[in-house]
Amino acid sequence: MISIKANVKGAIELAGERDYPNETCGFVLGHIDKDDHRLGDSILEVTNSREEAEAYHRFVITPEDFLRAERKAASDGKDIVGIYHSHPDHPAEPSQYDLDHGLPFYSYIIVSVTGGKADKTTSWRLENDRSRFIEEELTQD
Repeated sequence: MISIKANVKGAIELAGERDYPNETCGFVLGHIDKDDHRLGDSILEVTNSREEAEAYHRFVITPEDFLRAERKAASDGKDIVGIYHSHPDHPAEPSQYDLDHGLPFYSYIIVSVTGGKADKTTSWRLENDRSRFIEEELTQD
């Protein structure tokens, strides 16, 4: 389960709308308790580094961006609890590309952006064997 602050959900949706028709992406920062409950209380936006011709349906976060997010989280006394991205004109469900490139442990928050307007927002966890995503409960805190 992941809880995110209302302003975090709003910021993710706004980023998806702003970057439409391309995918947006970034990190969700916050805390993870001993029961693996996650609370996302801020985001760190990154530039989708995918080639422009592919950015409408793919996103890439560079190793440098990942390192920057780890350093930002550590300096703020937080963890990286998730990675968010948008699906322009597609459902808020992981794609095969997401499955092929995802990492276990993180929550993957996906916002569907239809016609430039944020629609549905969901969260998913990748099985440790990387065989499939399982939808996780997403609540607003």
